[in-house]
Amino acid sequence: MSTTSKKSWTRYLVPGFIFQSVVIGGGYGTGAEIAQYFGVKGLVGGLLGMVVTLIVWSVLCAVSYEFVRIYKTYDYNSMMGKLLGKAGVLYEICYVVLMLIVLGVINATAGSMTSDLTGLSPWLGIGILAVGQVLLIVKGTEAIEKVLSVWSIVLYIVYAVFMFSVFMKFGGNVSTEFAKGEIGSGWVMSGFQYAFYNLGIVPATLYTIRECETRKEAVVSGVLAGVIGIVPAVLLLLVMCCDLSAVVSAEVPVTVVFSMLDMRWLYIIFEIVLFGTLIETGTGFIKAVDDRIELTYQKGGKECPNWMRPLIAVVFVGVGIGVSTFGLTGLIAKGYGTICWGFVVVYVLPMLTLGIMKIKQAGNV
Repeated sequence: MSTTSKKSWTRYLVPGFIFQSVVIGGGYGTGAEIAQYFGVKGLVGGLLGMVVTLIVWSVLCAVSYEFVRIYKTYDYNSMMGKLLGKAGVLYEICYVVLMLIVLGVINATAGSMTSDLTGLSPWLGIGILAVGQVLLIVKGTEAIEKVLSVWSIVLYIVYAVFMFSVFMKFGGNVSTEFAKGEIGSGWVMSGFQYAFYNLGIVPATLYTIRECETRKEAVVSGVLAGVIGIVPAVLLLLVMCCDLSAVVSAEVPVTVVFSMLDMRWLYIIFEIVLFGTLIETGTGFIKAVDDRIELTYQKGGKECPNWMRPLIAVVFVGVGIGVSTFGLTGLIAKGYGTICWGFVVVYVLPMLTLGIMKIKQAGNV
């Protein structure tokens, strides 16, 4: 879809849909992360923590998107090079490690989901995940934008039906949780931690900013990205209130909720949609590497070979399968917290200081 044909309102929403598609992943979608960071703080405390996450995501996306629009740095390597110079390589190190973790986790999740839902081999799920990612990456930017945006809308619809079903059956329980007004200690830090937990996602969405022509479009797109990204988390937290204490202590929270609902058909649809988000997450991460390599060729006055994109897709999909197969996911994930703080040091703080300074120096272009 070209710049001239894409409507202005679409430019505002597409970055947010892509951000939400990449950020939701397995832990978010199953409710495990939502329970860990927000549910344990009580309903009100959890919602307050989500406000903190929303603010961090929106501010960081808004500043990053405007920085990218001004300097036309549509891949993470170009952006970090403009922001930090040669020190930008530190970001790439953090990004690659994060990507290995994420690819390993989504493969492990896809395998277990397929096995639990159908009783078939986990390899079936891993295979479908691999094919989905490779096909999307090979199809290119336009196809990825369309598929991820449409799937985000589908996810919102399914979540809305899920929430409505819970409210119809357990609305009184949700009202009771609100009435408790429980605000667990540390809700502010939990909000920051969850925002930091997903910091590597923002640069995986930079290609969507090619369509932004004005500061208003870039900034509003960034603010909306935070909103679109957090809304499914809010809906999940609300449905957990059917039995908050039991749900937040479960390994897979949504499974407990669906067992209470006793709606097998909705559970199957939810799992299918969630599986699609795994494909989106992996595609988003690999797409960022593809853009980085393609733009490097262009800067050197060369055309990226036609075989490069499928090679990148196959190699990284294979690496993700390897990480999950050989049990490295848990080992690497132990260093996930360190990597997240690495993003704070090499991306967040520089972008919110040097980045804003450079934006001001560039003026309203």
